[in-house]
Amino acid sequence: MGQQELAGDSGTAMRAMIDASAAGRLGTPADIAAATAFLLGPDSTFVSGTDLLVDGGVVAALRAGPPSPSA
Repeated sequence: MGQQELAGDSGTAMRAMIDASAAGRLGTPADIAAATAFLLGPDSTFVSGTDLLVDGGVVAALRAGPPSPSA
C-alpha cells in the first residue's frame, strides 16, 4: 500500500517525510511485528495508556519542523 502511495499524487510529500525521518526508510512488516511482539511480551507489562508510534521518526521530524540554518 505504501509503494502505491509513493507512486501516486502524494508520493513527493511522502518521500520528503521519509527523508526527514530518523530511519530514512519505509517501515516493513518486520518493524510492525517487532513492536507488536514488544507490546505482547513481558517487557511491556508496565506500559499503559500511551501511543506507540512505529513510524521511523516521521511524526517527531514533522513536529520539530525544518532544521534551522547554522549560525
